[in-house]
Amino acid sequence: MQALRLKQWHSEPELEEVAVPEPGPGEVLVQVGASGACHSDLHLMHEFEAGALPWGPPFTLGHENAGWVHTLGSGVRGLEPGQPVAVVGAWGCGTCRRCLDGLETYCERPDLAPVPGGGGGLGLDGGMAEFLLVPAARHVVALPEGLEPTDAAPLTDAGLTPYHAVRRSWPKLGPTATVLVIGVGGLGHLCVQVLRATTAARVVAVDPRGSARDLALECGADLALAPGDDLVAEVREATQGVGVDVVLDMVGSDETLATGAACLRQLGDLTIVGLGGGTLPVSFFGVPYEASVQSTYWGNRRELVDVLDLGARGLLRSHTTLYTLADAAQAYRDLASGTVSGRAVVVPNDGFRP
Repeated sequence: MQALRLKQWHSEPELEEVAVPEPGPGEVLVQVGASGACHSDLHLMHEFEAGALPWGPPFTLGHENAGWVHTLGSGVRGLEPGQPVAVVGAWGCGTCRRCLDGLETYCERPDLAPVPGGGGGLGLDGGMAEFLLVPAARHVVALPEGLEPTDAAPLTDAGLTPYHAVRRSWPKLGPTATVLVIGVGGLGHLCVQVLRATTAARVVAVDPRGSARDLALECGADLALAPGDDLVAEVREATQGVGVDVVLDMVGSDETLATGAACLRQLGDLTIVGLGGGTLPVSFFGVPYEASVQSTYWGNRRELVDVLDLGARGLLRSHTTLYTLADAAQAYRDLASGTVSGRAVVVPNDGFRP
Protein backbone atom coordinates (compact mmCIF):
# COMPACT_ATOMS: atom_id res chain seq x y z
CA MET A 1 0.00 0.00 0.00
CA GLN A 2 1.02 3.65 -0.31
CA ALA A 3 1.71 5.84 2.72
CA LEU A 4 2.82 9.44 3.28
CA ARG A 5 5.80 9.15 5.61
CA LEU A 6 7.98 11.57 7.51
CA LYS A 7 11.44 10.05 7.06
CA GLN A 8 13.44 12.47 9.24
CA TRP A 9 13.15 15.74 11.14
CA HIS A 10 13.36 18.95 9.08
CA SER A 11 12.09 17.31 5.93
CA GLU A 12 9.04 17.10 3.72
CA PRO A 13 6.99 13.88 3.83
CA GLU A 14 7.36 11.33 1.05
CA LEU A 15 4.84 8.97 -0.52
CA GLU A 16 6.20 5.45 -0.59
CA GLU A 17 5.14 1.82 -0.83
CA VAL A 18 4.90 -0.12 2.46
CA ALA A 19 3.46 -3.47 3.49
CA VAL A 20 -0.17 -3.76 4.62
CA PRO A 21 -0.05 -4.48 8.39
CA GLU A 22 -1.52 -7.64 9.88
CA PRO A 23 -3.54 -7.21 13.10
CA GLY A 24 -2.31 -9.22 16.06
CA PRO A 25 -4.28 -10.18 19.18
CA GLY A 26 -6.54 -7.33 20.33
CA GLU A 27 -5.63 -5.14 17.33
CA VAL A 28 -7.86 -3.68 14.60
CA LEU A 29 -6.91 -2.98 10.98
CA VAL A 30 -8.89 -0.01 9.65
CA GLN A 31 -9.28 0.74 5.97
CA VAL A 32 -8.81 4.50 5.99
CA GLY A 33 -11.65 6.57 4.58
CA ALA A 34 -10.24 9.97 5.54
CA SER A 35 -7.28 11.44 7.40
CA GLY A 36 -7.01 15.07 8.44
CA ALA A 37 -3.90 17.17 7.85
CA CYS A 38 -3.16 19.02 11.08
CA HIS A 39 -1.10 22.16 11.57
CA SER A 40 0.80 20.39 14.34
CA ASP A 41 2.23 18.08 11.67
CA LEU A 42 3.97 21.12 10.19
CA HIS A 43 5.73 21.64 13.52
CA LEU A 44 6.86 18.00 13.36
CA MET A 45 8.23 18.45 9.85
CA HIS A 46 9.99 21.76 10.24
CA GLU A 47 10.74 22.59 13.87
CA PHE A 48 11.48 19.52 15.99
CA GLU A 49 15.01 18.26 16.61
CA ALA A 50 16.20 14.74 17.42
CA GLY A 51 15.65 14.08 21.11
CA ALA A 52 12.97 16.75 21.56
CA LEU A 53 10.29 14.03 21.82
CA PRO A 54 10.49 10.49 23.18
CA TRP A 55 9.85 9.22 19.65
CA GLY A 56 10.83 10.21 16.15
CA PRO A 57 10.75 9.41 12.44
CA PRO A 58 10.28 7.45 10.33
CA PHE A 59 6.50 7.07 10.61
CA THR A 60 3.37 7.59 8.52
CA LEU A 61 1.63 10.91 9.17
CA GLY A 62 -2.06 11.36 9.97
CA HIS A 63 -3.52 11.43 13.50
CA GLU A 64 -7.12 12.38 12.55
CA ASN A 65 -8.58 9.18 11.15
CA ALA A 66 -11.85 7.49 10.25
CA GLY A 67 -12.79 4.66 7.94
CA TRP A 68 -14.10 1.11 8.11
CA VAL A 69 -13.06 -1.95 10.09
CA HIS A 70 -11.16 -4.20 7.68
CA THR A 71 -9.92 -7.13 9.78
CA LEU A 72 -9.85 -7.95 13.48
CA GLY A 73 -7.14 -9.51 15.56
CA SER A 74 -7.99 -12.44 17.79
CA GLY A 75 -9.98 -11.62 20.90
CA VAL A 76 -11.60 -8.44 19.58
CA ARG A 77 -15.32 -8.22 20.33
CA GLY A 78 -17.98 -5.63 19.53
CA LEU A 79 -16.69 -4.66 16.08
CA GLU A 80 -17.49 -6.09 12.66
CA PRO A 81 -15.67 -5.89 9.29
CA GLY A 82 -17.13 -3.10 7.18
CA GLN A 83 -18.33 -1.12 10.21
CA PRO A 84 -17.67 2.65 9.91
CA VAL A 85 -15.45 3.90 12.75
CA ALA A 86 -13.36 6.79 14.00
CA VAL A 87 -9.98 6.29 15.66
CA VAL A 88 -9.09 7.80 19.03
CA GLY A 89 -5.72 9.48 18.46
CA ALA A 90 -3.84 9.25 21.77
CA TRP A 91 -2.72 5.75 22.66
CA GLY A 92 -1.78 5.42 26.33
CA CYS A 93 -0.90 2.39 28.42
CA GLY A 94 -4.54 1.69 29.36
CA THR A 95 -3.63 0.76 32.95
CA CYS A 96 -2.45 3.88 34.84
CA ARG A 97 -4.90 6.08 36.80
CA ARG A 98 -5.23 8.65 34.02
CA CYS A 99 -5.86 6.01 31.36
CA LEU A 100 -8.41 4.22 33.56
CA ASP A 101 -10.21 7.57 33.83
CA GLY A 102 -10.22 7.72 30.02
CA LEU A 103 -7.52 10.43 29.89
CA GLU A 104 -5.03 8.62 27.69
CA THR A 105 -3.61 11.92 26.45
CA TYR A 106 -2.21 12.30 29.97
CA CYS A 107 -0.93 8.73 30.38
CA GLU A 108 1.46 8.51 33.33
CA ARG A 109 3.17 5.27 32.26
CA PRO A 110 4.58 6.10 28.84
CA ASP A 111 6.98 3.18 29.25
CA LEU A 112 3.95 0.87 28.92
CA ALA A 113 2.26 2.77 26.06
CA PRO A 114 2.64 1.73 22.39
CA VAL A 115 4.68 4.91 21.93
CA PRO A 116 5.47 7.36 24.77
CA GLY A 117 3.13 10.35 24.62
CA GLY A 118 2.03 9.71 21.04
CA GLY A 119 -0.08 7.47 18.85
CA GLY A 120 -0.92 6.82 15.21
CA GLY A 121 0.69 9.59 13.16
CA LEU A 122 2.68 10.68 16.22
CA GLY A 123 5.59 8.27 16.45
CA LEU A 124 3.66 5.28 15.12
CA ASP A 125 2.20 4.87 11.64
CA GLY A 126 -0.91 6.99 11.12
CA GLY A 127 -3.73 7.25 8.62
CA MET A 128 -2.13 8.93 5.59
CA ALA A 129 -2.18 5.46 4.06
CA GLU A 130 -4.64 2.95 2.71
CA PHE A 131 -4.73 1.02 6.00
CA LEU A 132 -4.11 1.90 9.66
CA LEU A 133 -3.20 -0.59 12.36
CA VAL A 134 -4.83 0.32 15.71
CA PRO A 135 -3.15 -1.41 18.68
CA ALA A 136 -6.27 -1.82 20.85
CA ALA A 137 -9.99 -2.03 20.13
CA ARG A 138 -10.72 0.64 22.79
CA HIS A 139 -9.17 3.19 20.40
CA VAL A 140 -11.91 2.54 17.82
CA VAL A 141 -15.31 4.27 18.12
CA ALA A 142 -18.31 3.32 15.98
CA LEU A 143 -19.63 6.18 13.87
CA PRO A 144 -23.22 7.22 14.59
CA GLU A 145 -25.80 6.85 11.85
CA GLY A 146 -25.47 9.48 9.14
CA LEU A 147 -21.85 10.51 9.75
CA GLU A 148 -19.41 9.68 6.96
CA PRO A 149 -15.66 9.09 7.52
CA THR A 150 -14.76 12.23 5.55
CA ASP A 151 -16.83 14.26 8.02
CA ALA A 152 -15.76 12.29 11.09
CA ALA A 153 -11.97 12.30 10.58
CA PRO A 154 -11.32 16.01 11.31
CA LEU A 155 -13.63 15.82 14.32
CA THR A 156 -11.24 13.37 16.03
CA ASP A 157 -8.80 16.23 16.70
CA ALA A 158 -9.98 19.56 15.24
CA GLY A 159 -13.40 18.96 16.82
CA LEU A 160 -12.32 17.06 19.93
CA THR A 161 -9.56 19.46 21.00
CA PRO A 162 -11.76 22.57 21.25
CA TYR A 163 -14.59 20.50 22.74
CA HIS A 164 -12.31 19.44 25.59
CA ALA A 165 -11.12 23.03 26.09
CA VAL A 166 -14.65 24.44 26.07
CA ARG A 167 -15.91 21.71 28.39
CA ARG A 168 -13.39 22.71 31.06
CA SER A 169 -14.98 26.17 31.18
CA TRP A 170 -18.66 25.25 30.91
CA PRO A 171 -19.47 26.66 34.40
CA LYS A 172 -18.30 30.11 33.21
CA LEU A 173 -20.16 30.07 29.88
CA GLY A 174 -23.73 30.93 30.87
CA PRO A 175 -26.15 33.26 29.01
CA THR A 176 -24.50 36.47 30.25
CA ALA A 177 -20.94 35.34 29.46
CA THR A 178 -18.73 36.24 26.52
CA VAL A 179 -16.00 34.01 25.10
CA LEU A 180 -13.16 35.11 22.84
CA VAL A 181 -11.85 32.65 20.21
CA ILE A 182 -8.48 33.70 18.78
CA GLY A 183 -7.76 32.08 15.41
CA VAL A 184 -10.50 30.73 13.16
CA GLY A 185 -8.60 28.05 11.27
CA GLY A 186 -9.01 24.29 11.33
CA LEU A 187 -9.66 24.17 15.10
CA GLY A 188 -11.08 27.64 15.57
CA HIS A 189 -14.06 27.34 13.22
CA LEU A 190 -15.05 24.11 14.99
CA CYS A 191 -14.51 25.78 18.39
CA VAL A 192 -17.09 28.41 17.44
CA GLN A 193 -19.55 25.65 16.55
CA VAL A 194 -18.88 23.78 19.81
CA LEU A 195 -19.60 26.96 21.77
CA ARG A 196 -22.78 27.58 19.82
CA ALA A 197 -23.98 23.97 20.28
CA THR A 198 -23.13 23.51 23.97
CA THR A 199 -23.28 26.94 25.63
CA ALA A 200 -25.39 30.09 25.69
CA ALA A 201 -22.40 32.45 25.73
CA ARG A 202 -21.81 35.23 23.23
CA VAL A 203 -18.93 34.39 20.90
CA VAL A 204 -16.35 36.90 19.66
CA ALA A 205 -13.87 35.58 17.08
CA VAL A 206 -10.56 37.13 16.02
CA ASP A 207 -8.57 36.39 12.86
CA PRO A 208 -6.50 38.53 10.47
CA ARG A 209 -8.06 36.90 7.39
CA GLY A 210 -11.34 38.27 6.12
CA SER A 211 -12.34 34.83 4.84
CA ALA A 212 -11.78 33.35 8.30
CA ARG A 213 -13.87 36.06 9.94
CA ASP A 214 -16.66 35.36 7.44
CA LEU A 215 -16.38 31.66 8.29
CA ALA A 216 -16.60 32.46 12.01
CA LEU A 217 -19.86 34.34 11.48
CA GLU A 218 -21.16 31.51 9.31
CA CYS A 219 -20.34 29.07 12.12
CA GLY A 220 -22.29 31.11 14.68
CA ALA A 221 -19.99 33.81 16.09
CA ASP A 222 -21.79 36.95 17.24
CA LEU A 223 -18.90 39.22 16.32
CA ALA A 224 -15.75 38.76 14.23
CA LEU A 225 -12.84 41.19 14.59
CA ALA A 226 -9.44 41.71 13.01
CA PRO A 227 -6.33 41.97 15.20
CA GLY A 228 -4.78 45.40 15.55
CA ASP A 229 -4.14 48.30 17.88
CA ASP A 230 -7.86 48.75 18.59
CA LEU A 231 -8.74 45.11 19.19
CA VAL A 232 -8.65 45.13 23.00
CA ALA A 233 -10.74 48.31 23.10
CA GLU A 234 -13.26 46.77 20.69
CA VAL A 235 -13.57 43.65 22.84
CA ARG A 236 -13.94 45.75 25.99
CA GLU A 237 -16.61 47.84 24.29
CA ALA A 238 -18.50 44.69 23.27
CA THR A 239 -18.47 43.51 26.91
CA GLN A 240 -19.49 46.81 28.56
CA GLY A 241 -15.93 47.32 29.68
CA VAL A 242 -15.49 44.22 31.84
CA GLY A 243 -13.76 41.89 29.39
CA VAL A 244 -14.50 38.31 28.37
CA ASP A 245 -15.16 35.41 30.72
CA VAL A 246 -13.16 32.87 28.71
CA VAL A 247 -10.36 33.14 26.13
CA LEU A 248 -9.65 30.15 23.89
CA ASP A 249 -6.38 30.83 22.10
CA MET A 250 -6.12 28.59 19.05
CA VAL A 251 -2.80 30.18 18.03
CA GLY A 252 -0.67 30.40 21.18
CA SER A 253 1.85 33.04 20.06
CA ASP A 254 3.32 35.80 22.23
CA GLU A 255 0.98 38.30 20.57
CA THR A 256 -2.21 36.29 20.91
CA LEU A 257 -1.52 35.33 24.52
CA ALA A 258 -0.90 38.98 25.43
CA THR A 259 -4.11 39.95 23.65
CA GLY A 260 -6.08 37.26 25.44
CA ALA A 261 -4.81 38.35 28.84
CA ALA A 262 -5.65 41.99 28.06
CA CYS A 263 -9.21 41.03 27.09
CA LEU A 264 -9.87 38.72 30.05
CA ARG A 265 -12.02 39.75 33.00
CA GLN A 266 -11.42 38.89 36.64
CA LEU A 267 -12.17 35.25 37.53
CA GLY A 268 -11.88 34.34 33.85
CA ASP A 269 -10.21 31.41 32.09
CA LEU A 270 -7.46 31.71 29.49
CA THR A 271 -6.86 28.38 27.77
CA ILE A 272 -3.87 27.88 25.47
CA VAL A 273 -4.79 25.44 22.70
CA GLY A 274 -2.50 26.42 19.82
CA LEU A 275 1.16 25.42 19.53
CA GLY A 276 2.43 28.85 18.51
CA GLY A 277 5.34 28.70 20.95
CA GLY A 278 4.44 31.89 22.80
CA THR A 279 4.78 32.59 26.51
CA LEU A 280 2.63 34.58 28.92
CA PRO A 281 4.29 36.10 32.00
CA VAL A 282 2.13 35.31 35.02
CA SER A 283 2.50 37.47 38.10
CA PHE A 284 0.30 39.09 40.72
CA PHE A 285 -0.53 42.04 38.48
CA GLY A 286 0.20 40.28 35.20
CA VAL A 287 -3.25 38.78 34.73
CA PRO A 288 -6.65 39.77 36.16
CA TYR A 289 -7.35 38.73 39.74
CA GLU A 290 -8.24 35.04 40.12
CA ALA A 291 -7.83 34.43 36.42
CA SER A 292 -6.82 30.88 35.49
CA VAL A 293 -4.29 30.17 32.75
CA GLN A 294 -4.03 26.61 31.48
CA SER A 295 -3.08 24.51 28.49
CA THR A 296 -4.98 21.52 27.18
CA TYR A 297 -3.98 18.62 24.97
CA TRP A 298 -6.52 16.92 22.72
CA GLY A 299 -9.44 15.14 24.43
CA ASN A 300 -10.60 11.69 25.50
CA ARG A 301 -12.65 8.82 24.15
CA ARG A 302 -15.84 9.73 26.00
CA GLU A 303 -15.65 13.28 24.68
CA LEU A 304 -15.08 11.98 21.15
CA VAL A 305 -18.37 10.07 21.40
CA ASP A 306 -20.06 13.39 22.25
CA VAL A 307 -18.32 15.18 19.38
CA LEU A 308 -19.31 12.52 16.84
CA ASP A 309 -22.90 12.72 18.06
CA LEU A 310 -22.88 16.49 17.54
CA GLY A 311 -21.53 15.86 14.06
CA ALA A 312 -24.21 13.32 13.22
CA ARG A 313 -26.89 15.77 14.36
CA GLY A 314 -25.52 18.50 12.09
CA LEU A 315 -24.40 20.71 14.98
CA LEU A 316 -20.68 20.31 14.32
CA ARG A 317 -19.29 20.13 10.82
CA SER A 318 -15.80 20.76 9.55
CA HIS A 319 -15.40 22.92 6.48
CA THR A 320 -13.03 20.75 4.48
CA THR A 321 -10.91 20.71 1.37
CA LEU A 322 -10.41 17.15 0.11
CA TYR A 323 -7.16 15.76 -1.32
CA THR A 324 -6.23 12.35 -2.71
CA LEU A 325 -3.37 10.43 -1.12
CA ALA A 326 -1.25 11.26 -4.17
CA ASP A 327 -1.77 14.96 -3.37
CA ALA A 328 -1.35 14.64 0.41
CA ALA A 329 2.01 16.44 0.42
CA GLN A 330 0.31 19.33 -1.39
CA ALA A 331 -2.29 19.47 1.39
CA TYR A 332 0.50 20.25 3.84
CA ARG A 333 2.00 22.86 1.53
CA ASP A 334 -1.40 24.55 1.24
CA LEU A 335 -1.80 24.37 5.01
CA ALA A 336 1.60 25.99 5.51
CA SER A 337 0.75 28.80 3.07
CA GLY A 338 -2.53 29.56 4.84
CA THR A 339 -4.68 28.91 1.78
CA VAL A 340 -6.81 26.14 3.33
CA SER A 341 -10.22 27.25 4.57
CA GLY A 342 -11.19 25.07 7.53
CA ARG A 343 -9.54 21.64 7.45
CA ALA A 344 -7.54 19.75 4.81
CA VAL A 345 -8.64 16.11 4.60
CA VAL A 346 -6.88 13.35 2.66
CA VAL A 347 -8.98 10.52 1.19
CA PRO A 348 -6.60 7.55 0.73
CA ASN A 349 -9.19 5.12 -0.69
CA ASP A 350 -11.03 7.41 -3.08
CA GLY A 351 -14.42 5.95 -3.95
CA PHE A 352 -14.06 2.95 -1.63
CA ARG A 353 -16.96 1.96 0.54
CA PRO A 354 -17.58 -1.55 1.93
